[in-house]
Amino acid sequence: MELQHFSHPHPLVSFKYQTVAREEVDPEAVRCLGCEKPVEGWSYGCNQCEFYLHKGCAELELAPKIQNPFHPKHPLTLLPNSPQSRSGFCDLCGKNYGGFVYYCNDCNFDLHINCALLQSSIAANFPNSLHPHSLHFIQNYNKEVEPDCPGCQKPISGPFYHCSDCTYPTFFNLHKECAELPFEINHPCDRKHPLTLLPQPPTHPQKCSCYLCRIQWKGFVYSCSLCNFDLSLDDFLFSPPTITVASHEHPWMLVSRKMWFVCDFCGTDGDHSPYFCGTCVLFVHKNCISLPCNIRITRHCHVICFSYSFQQNQVEDCMCRICYTEVDTSYGRYCCSASGCDYIAHAHCATNKSIWDGTIIKDGYDERHGPSNLLTDVVEQIRIGELMVASEIKHSYHDHNLRLTFSGKTKDDDSQCDGCTRPISTPFYSCEQCKFFLHKDCAELPKEMPHPFHKHLLTLVNSHGGGGYSRCDACDRLYQGFSYECYKRDCRFKIDIQCMLLSDTLKHPSHEHSLFLVHNNDGTSCSACFKRLYLGEVAYICMKRCDFRLHVGCATLPLTAWYKYDRHALTLTFSDDSEPSQLYCDLCEKEREPKDWFYYCADCDNSLHLNCVIGDLPYLKLGNKLKHYRHKHPFTMVKNIWNCPPCKACGEVCNGQALECKESECNFTVHWYCCRDLQRII
Repeated sequence: MELQHFSHPHPLVSFKYQTVAREEVDPEAVRCLGCEKPVEGWSYGCNQCEFYLHKGCAELELAPKIQNPFHPKHPLTLLPNSPQSRSGFCDLCGKNYGGFVYYCNDCNFDLHINCALLQSSIAANFPNSLHPHSLHFIQNYNKEVEPDCPGCQKPISGPFYHCSDCTYPTFFNLHKECAELPFEINHPCDRKHPLTLLPQPPTHPQKCSCYLCRIQWKGFVYSCSLCNFDLSLDDFLFSPPTITVASHEHPWMLVSRKMWFVCDFCGTDGDHSPYFCGTCVLFVHKNCISLPCNIRITRHCHVICFSYSFQQNQVEDCMCRICYTEVDTSYGRYCCSASGCDYIAHAHCATNKSIWDGTIIKDGYDERHGPSNLLTDVVEQIRIGELMVASEIKHSYHDHNLRLTFSGKTKDDDSQCDGCTRPISTPFYSCEQCKFFLHKDCAELPKEMPHPFHKHLLTLVNSHGGGGYSRCDACDRLYQGFSYECYKRDCRFKIDIQCMLLSDTLKHPSHEHSLFLVHNNDGTSCSACFKRLYLGEVAYICMKRCDFRLHVGCATLPLTAWYKYDRHALTLTFSDDSEPSQLYCDLCEKEREPKDWFYYCADCDNSLHLNCVIGDLPYLKLGNKLKHYRHKHPFTMVKNIWNCPPCKACGEVCNGQALECKESECNFTVHWYCCRDLQRII
């Protein structure tokens, strides 16, 4: 049985595909190009193009254009995948996705198929003081929505309210229960006045030490401005009089009144409603009662254990290895369980949801296991001193054997590693039959690996989307080659090898002090490029609390680089005190901003823009094919040095990296960021 589908030029043939159910998504699984989930059961496919669709996805009766209440301004057009450079975020549920999409070209609005088929109604009587726009009530939704509810800060599933005026990256989705909360309540913690519902805590002094500020609560609060008292939704909705947990042998009793206390588990203060253990004489926050005994975080290689008793053999270094402030060991904290390891972290830092994935490690867990390695077959070994080194290997991601080179150069000075796409340097493995190179370090990358940028374990892959490239979620650059991806359900985090080499601390020559990794950077900006950072973006800040922040894209810029007209290496330089008349680029001859980083050769007194040296696409490999939605043919990645052709779109010279279409009917060159203009030209 054959089917002609709008998303593919060839007929699709019906077949039955067998898969094995598993907890996590299989990175090697054949995927449906409609929903990006693994293909199973009866499906349709084109083996020639490796294009496959679930039977249900292929037979969906989807209108080519729709009017949708979630985007009433313009009609939405059905496309096989999102054309946006930031593709993957549905503007209703906020989920990162692939596959069929309804798209508005005027607004860059994406709506994936499941959300486009939802029914909604306008919510009545929602107070403008909580949100300024109208909300749609969505009843029949049974999956989780991104991001968390702005009211109670918990994940959303089931019926919810949605604001169609707030789109990426500021989605507004609200639990039905949170949207229907009473506007005023009476509470025993403030017996004099009613508490009023506010969309966020009232503004406090910058160094306020109240409980809501210490836990960085950002959700709805019930507040009394006269008494300067705030109650989080978590305290209002989920505070039973008695709590019993397996990790503590006695019950916890709620003290429902205003009182100042310091939590014995996390060491931060509170101003109302602690839970009390009369036997142990402990006061704790409600959320701290359930702190797990043993957890694993991607910031550290061992299991860390919770302790709230004072110990005589305290570690000398009591600096939290996550936030780099002092840990008061009179209160609870997480410490490393491994002998001789002095890792320590605040309880709130270690259990932050951007750092810990919620998995609890059982007592007696055996850590003596390591990740499998991609060096699946060592063909030949040689002895170097006392070490045996693999001189010939069979790598999982290449068809031929690879031989080790310790010194010398390749025949092509522009050779790049097929793993990290950096210029090749010794020692490296290479294929004698084709131009395939791997740095020795890249060849030895483990199959699975944790990384501090993400809370889940990551898997090494060598595959990309339909365009032949991917976008790194850490530095936001396009890349080819190897990458590490997360295959937990509904999590699509991916990171290139350049960023994978970073750790949770950084010593960068642009700043005098050491830097450490921070996940919550929303509303801040990078001190190097001044790029605004959004929710979920990681960056490095100063351990000494200087007002310095470095986002990952700037942190991974090469400290030295080369360009064709200079025989010396160029050095990444962070400030320029030259006269304004001297602030120009010696390659493109355009002005430079005095605060912008640049590359400099002291011997030749040459100064160049960053992009003039490393290009717009430093991590795409020369000669590789890639596709762009604005052109019907695949492009070839080229590097122009002499007789540089003009760009088909903007007319300026394509100096350095560019895309080339050699088809007889085209035969043109174009800058990557000019590709978006091709549709109105060709």
